[in-house]
Amino acid sequence: IQLGLMPKQDISSVISGRLTLNQAIMEYNDGGFHIIAGRSGAGNLANIATSRLQMLGEDLALLANAYDHVLIDLGAGVDRSVRQLAHNATTCIVVLTDEPTSLTDAYAFIKVTHAERSEVKFLIVTNIVNSTREGERTYATLLKACQAFLKISPPLIGVIRRDPRVKEAIRSQTPVLTRYPNTAAAEDVVKIALQVLKH
Repeated sequence: IQLGLMPKQDISSVISGRLTLNQAIMEYNDGGFHIIAGRSGAGNLANIATSRLQMLGEDLALLANAYDHVLIDLGAGVDRSVRQLAHNATTCIVVLTDEPTSLTDAYAFIKVTHAERSEVKFLIVTNIVNSTREGERTYATLLKACQAFLKISPPLIGVIRRDPRVKEAIRSQTPVLTRYPNTAAAEDVVKIALQVLKH
């Protein structure tokens, strides 16, 4: 939806076994990347059998060999599908806001994932904050919990400031970097992308 695409196939077709991951890939010409579309509200991942979910994760890991980077956008929390799909990741970018539920979800995800695979690298992004300082304070709260209970110190790789033009970009189904490349949020996203490449 955000990219203004009308995909003929999506991840639900892969989950049902009608398509392979390779068959579900679409090219996004304006961005120079490929995408496998999700399906809003389908709930497929929540109901998928464990064996099928594991196979999907393994297929994604194999597919990753053909790309420089593969990003999987997972929902908040630590349900079975989130844990399984994160299982093959080498790096997890944890995005949180200053909302208490967001902090709780972020910490729970890091805790569970770290317990299962201690070698996973976590990178933190604070989102929809009023200032860089506010984002850093939110990060400090999460960092304190991680250091105290998990003995790890995941780095903050960036802060995305609150920007009304993000909503406008969403309404127009255009990436904010395309529609409003000189806004605060767009600049923040570019900085974060560069930090991800360094890690």
